[in-house]
Amino acid sequence: MYESVIDTVMDNLLRNTEVQFSEPQRDSIRVAIQKSLSTYDINPKATKRTTTEQNQEIIESFLAAKSLEGCSDKTLHYYRVTIEETIRCINIPLTVLSTDDLRRYLGNYQSTRHTGRVTMDNIRRILSSFFTWLEDEDYIIKSPVRKIHKVKIAQTVKETLTDEEVEKIREACTTLRDLAIIDMLISTGMRVGELVLLNKADINYQERECKVLGKGNKEREVYFDAKAKMHIEDYLASRKDSDPALFVELKEPHTRMTISGIEVRVKAIGLKAIGKRVHPHKFRRTLATMAIDKGMPIEQVQTLLGHVKIDTTLHYAMVNQENVKISHRKYIE
Repeated sequence: MYESVIDTVMDNLLRNTEVQFSEPQRDSIRVAIQKSLSTYDINPKATKRTTTEQNQEIIESFLAAKSLEGCSDKTLHYYRVTIEETIRCINIPLTVLSTDDLRRYLGNYQSTRHTGRVTMDNIRRILSSFFTWLEDEDYIIKSPVRKIHKVKIAQTVKETLTDEEVEKIREACTTLRDLAIIDMLISTGMRVGELVLLNKADINYQERECKVLGKGNKEREVYFDAKAKMHIEDYLASRKDSDPALFVELKEPHTRMTISGIEVRVKAIGLKAIGKRVHPHKFRRTLATMAIDKGMPIEQVQTLLGHVKIDTTLHYAMVNQENVKISHRKYIE
């Protein structure tokens, strides 16, 4: 490396002078340069990384850590998009970013995009996780999100489906596949993301159960009723394809259904049957409410739904108000 530096200096020197040197003169100049530089350590100049490059390296390390913890690809994508958007807008090194910087960003984000409180708190939670990790990894001394408190969210009672509405939705199904999908959603309470991953081989007809892969790649058993079993068997008997997926598209090449594909079908059936927008998650909430309403212990409902925290189960399951009224008359009056 040292010799290459001498050669570079020599070339630059001779190129920038009009004097023509003889070979002995060139050798003398070379010796003089060597003597002049002999007392210095010569290293190549470090390439200065931009703030964006430094920030991106840290973000990638964080996402790698979350991946090792078992976060799904969907969750990792949500983390990436949220963090990168935040850092791009603020545009200063992560290691010097302050609470005020984040407050200004979040305030501007909410006012310009008219974002709801739930979304804002989701962003806050992601940033809190990210900066807490930075603190744990000694990139920063203290997370700037510590002083940004949880966004207060009004607790609204979310609708569930009545028994009559569920029957109308069943009757509105025009294909064996759609009827099997509706029955699996309402009898198991599984997430739509879990439903699309099911294969035909996963179904245990004798025990009326199957294993699903839930959040965090955690497996759990879910159970379906006799009606769902009958409709799944009828649907599979009608299929002519060899795809291993439990639910496939009706059109060739009959590939596995996607989350959006099922959401579109459920929405269309719901509008036709009861004139409401029905999302697959409403069946999950309906099952939880129905189970608690009929006396299933909350811990068992928690296991059935695959919730880590029981508070989440309580949030999903809304107690039937009419039963509260009846109980009041029974126990209070």
